[in-house]
Amino acid sequence: MPILMYHHIATPPPGADAIRRDLSVSPARFEEQLRYLKGAGYTSITLRDLIYHMALGWPLPERPVILTFDDGYRDAYTFAYPLLKKYGFVGTFFLVTAPIDQENPEYLAWEHVVRMHEGGMEFGAHSYTHPDLRGKTVDYIVWQVVGSKEAIEARIGEPVRFFAYPSGLYDQLVVDVLRSAHFWGAVLTHNTDPIRSDNLFCIPRIRIRGSDTLDSFIRKVEMGS
Repeated sequence: MPILMYHHIATPPPGADAIRRDLSVSPARFEEQLRYLKGAGYTSITLRDLIYHMALGWPLPERPVILTFDDGYRDAYTFAYPLLKKYGFVGTFFLVTAPIDQENPEYLAWEHVVRMHEGGMEFGAHSYTHPDLRGKTVDYIVWQVVGSKEAIEARIGEPVRFFAYPSGLYDQLVVDVLRSAHFWGAVLTHNTDPIRSDNLFCIPRIRIRGSDTLDSFIRKVEMGS
């Protein structure tokens, strides 16, 4: 099952560096990708749906796909969300909560999160300030992880069960904190072996880049790489 990872759904601003260009899929290209998925018979599901399937045997649609979006940029609301709704898809959005609390205009506002949740979108935690969590103390990891989790839960009114490791970096202590905080799983920033029920804190994802053509997108979806 393809689990796709996006960041910005926006045209890069003038003078954007290579990293920003790589992280930015234009709205037109994103719509082209959604149109392909719809036409190819894919149905989007949430990570919660996936866990229910793996743990309880709940059925999945014939061609499931999971669409994830990292960081919580404002364009998630202005571009990604309307296009997902247009094509009948659901997305999972992993939020860095410090810039939301600080009302950074480049990021979502809490009212956007509430509206998107009411519209059927799933939310996960992505830490408070997006640090490298490796080698940190338990107290620091708890502050980053649980602080983000509780901030989102306070707005959407339901438990947050999934985490995206900042920059895909983690160690065993991070996993231990996630387990103790009642997370069900966590996602990576790269594609590895297929997801396993005994390793739900190492869920692989396929990175969608700004440079991806429709052909390369289709190869990633169909071939899983």
